[in-house]
Amino acid sequence: MALRNGLVALCEGRDNMNDAVYRLLRREFMNNPAVSNLVPQFVRTAQDAGAMWAYLKDYSGQWEPRRQFVRNEFAPLIDRLERGAALADTVISDTLTSFDADAITGAWNKALARREADPAGAITAARTLLESVCKHLLEDNEGNPTYGPNDDLPKLYRQVSELLNIAPSQHSEDAFKRILDSAASIVEGLGTLRNRVGDAHASGGRKPVKPAPRHAALAVNMAGTMALFLIDTANARGDNV
Repeated sequence: MALRNGLVALCEGRDNMNDAVYRLLRREFMNNPAVSNLVPQFVRTAQDAGAMWAYLKDYSGQWEPRRQFVRNEFAPLIDRLERGAALADTVISDTLTSFDADAITGAWNKALARREADPAGAITAARTLLESVCKHLLEDNEGNPTYGPNDDLPKLYRQVSELLNIAPSQHSEDAFKRILDSAASIVEGLGTLRNRVGDAHASGGRKPVKPAPRHAALAVNMAGTMALFLIDTANARGDNV
């Protein structure tokens, strides 16, 4: 609200948007993966208060259109902050951070940040997250990988599930086998979804499939949940992760 109201006042030509404050607030939001994708584009572009004033003057020669523009552009960000981050996002973020692997935390942050603005990129980051967790768990204590360089996500997950004793074939209880089989199906689906609609491959055909934010949110949530399950299982077994 301080950032938005300061820019609304700046729309009127009032010199009360302190440049240092603007820079601080702008950096704070842009470095927050939970909301960085909702930062208005004109804020991303204007690195200081002077550049912002120049942009607003060019946008309109009148105060009111400028003020309304700023309020409208900030509405999604303020709405998200008022609603707060989803509980699942927070729980998964805390676990992945404690996992202490930069590649894993980076992939998760990218997946969160891109869900709405870049659904295809979010799906790719979701798969990268799960691949990184699997590879980390498959490395021995000396950091030597026990997987092949060309192993895909489903194969990596099968190896991890056997290592952690969560492969369906390792259990006799029917209900538990069904749950674990469903977990394997989720991983398989994530791999297929990423290959079909992620941004890691060129789209083929005249009508390429374009994922919507809701598809990206589903993929990211599933990948995060599976990553959390694998890490919690390894910790429960006393493995050094």
